[in-house]
Parts: sequence; C-alpha cells; structure tokens
Amino acid sequence: MATDDNAASVRARARQADGTLKTRPCPFRSGLDVCCGTGAGTGALRRLCSERVTGVDFSAGMLERARAAVADAPGGPPADWVRADARALPFGAAFDLAVSFGAFGHFLPAERPALFAGIHRSLRPGGLFVFPLPAPPVIGSRRYWSLWGFDAAMRVRNLVWRPAFVMYYRTFRLGAVREELARAGFSVELRPLPELGSRPDGGPNCRLVVARRPFAGSGNG
Repeated sequence: MATDDNAASVRARARQADGTLKTRPCPFRSGLDVCCGTGAGTGALRRLCSERVTGVDFSAGMLERARAAVADAPGGPPADWVRADARALPFGAAFDLAVSFGAFGHFLPAERPALFAGIHRSLRPGGLFVFPLPAPPVIGSRRYWSLWGFDAAMRVRNLVWRPAFVMYYRTFRLGAVREELARAGFSVELRPLPELGSRPDGGPNCRLVVARRPFAGSGNG
C-alpha cells in the first residue's frame, strides 16, 4: 500500500520500470498490481498490457483512490479492483506481469514467503514479477540515520500501541529477498536503473528486480 509520503517516489520508479519493460507496444496481456495503493503501478500496467489489469490492496480507502486516479487516465484496458490480503492472493495462474511499488515495508520478513508464493501462483508460466529496489544508504549518511530513526520509532510505537502498524524501511534487503524469491520458484535477474542516478561507489541508486516464473520443465518452479 503506497501512502502519500512516498507517492511521488513510487510514481517515478513506476515510470522507470515502465520504460525498461516496454520493448514493444503492450508486450503483456494481463497485469497485477500487488498492494496497488494510489494506483501508480496500475497506471503503468495499463500502458504495458493489452487485455486486463487488476489492482489488489487490503485497504478499501486506497482502492477507492486508485480507482479514481486510473479512471481519469486515458488509454489502456479497464482496471479491476480486488480487496484482498497480499499474503493470501485469491488468484490462479492468470497474469503475465505482476508489479509492486513502495509496499514491501508493510511486510515482516517472516511474511514474505507467503507473499512471494502467492505472486508466483498468480503468474502464468513465463510470467514476470517486477519491482524496483533502492540500494541501501551509505552508512553514516543523512539518509541512513533518517531511515534508522524511522524504523526505531516505529518499533517503539508498536510496543506501546495496538494494533501494530508495520512499516519498516530497512528490512527488505537484496540478498535475503533474492534467496526468498528463488525458494518461491522464481529465477531472478537484476537490471540497473541508471536514470535514477548512482551511488558514490558507482553502483546504481536503484535496481529493477525481474523475477520470472519459469516455464514447465525448465528446472525451476
């Protein structure tokens, strides 16, 4: 679920992912926006898919905002909206492309296997699960301490206030995530997004994770 605080960043990353994937007009038939939030990813999917686009979110309020945003956007197939828990997606193998932008901080590490398994199950063989993953901040940098402070404050908040609100920025790390995607049955490729700049060490500020559900008989999934 993408909130107002990161909506601009989500839209920017969605545009970059859109440009990276769109090698021909409407290269996919059907797309799924997981934790669609305000609909930025759903809008990108409408430019990439020819037949069907579905946004799923647990928040009815976010679904209404996404519905309103996409209704005003021209072109592309119509969007369907489903209220569901992303840890228990109610789909079979119905989609060629799944995306998610700005939502992974809402999942504890122990919840990610169910999330990834459900997305894998929702994709047709050969389907892609694609999302941007920013590089970790440089240790000691202003952004490093900002994220560290936010996560610490959120943990204190959840100790004293119920229900807990899960939103942690520092728990979604490339090494662990790549292993979890592989265990869910995906093959994983990383693509740099040079348009989003570089770190002081020359590495990209952000990568696009492209996880594929392999075709039957290909040795994985």
